[in-house]
Amino acid sequence: MKLRAFGSRDDETGKDSPAPEARPESTPEPAVDPRRPAGKGKPTPRRRDQERARGMRQGPVTAPLTRKEAKERRKAAQASMTKEERRAAKAEERAAREERRQLMMEGDDRYVLSRDRGEVRRFARDWVDTHRRLINWFMPLALFVIVFQLIPNPELLAFSQTLFLLLIAVVIIDGIFVGRAVNRAVRERFPDTEDTGFGMGWYAVMRATQPRMLRTPRPRVRPGDAI
Repeated sequence: MKLRAFGSRDDETGKDSPAPEARPESTPEPAVDPRRPAGKGKPTPRRRDQERARGMRQGPVTAPLTRKEAKERRKAAQASMTKEERRAAKAEERAAREERRQLMMEGDDRYVLSRDRGEVRRFARDWVDTHRRLINWFMPLALFVIVFQLIPNPELLAFSQTLFLLLIAVVIIDGIFVGRAVNRAVRERFPDTEDTGFGMGWYAVMRATQPRMLRTPRPRVRPGDAI
């Protein structure tokens, strides 16, 4: 065993330094990538928040509650546009309206009236469009009756009144047959549907009284076609 003198350097070092188990463990420092820039100390704002701060994006838009509010919004939007932008916006609106009208005439359920939506109503329209009935001549003959009543002639006036009463009788009688036939065809094609009865019959009669060129949605089939 090697003897050391009292007060040697090794003894002083052993006195001052704590025991190995008493020394605090040093926590390793995380490695820092020199290529990565230092953090900003706060989260990066979202792109939409930055655009709102710069005025490039507006806040959440709510749908107008009334026509007056919608009109005011359109005026405010047009006031901030140039002449060319207003012309382009009007052209886009006209194109969008025409596209919606064409889709409505084709029978697209997204654009037709609520009364025309559904496969059952589409079948009822096709049934009316494929059948020729006396009731189909109601509107043209009614127009002639109105013209005759404007002529100051007692004989034509009496004839027009008689013809008008005859037209009303034809509409009532033939309309009853049309309504029953349509309801019967609908029940056969869609046995589980509840869209039958007076509502369906009236819907078919109103379409049957209109000329084919004025029916909305436009007819998809011709008279005599199988549906």
